[in-house]
Amino acid sequence: MDFNDMRAYFSVIMFALLIGIYIWAWSKKRKQDFNEASNLPFNEPEQPLPVTKNNTNGNSGEKI
Repeated sequence: MDFNDMRAYFSVIMFALLIGIYIWAWSKKRKQDFNEASNLPFNEPEQPLPVTKNNTNGNSGEKI
């Protein structure tokens, strides 16, 4: 078994892994989980950002 045989086996294994991930991702059992995950950003409560004054370098916000 030479190096080219190892590369061929590795390519076949990676292709099978790719097909397995594709089947897993598009299976009907995973659809509900992916729909819930896609709506997570919209489930956050809306809160205003806190106003902070970051004046650590001594200037008052003007560009130097």
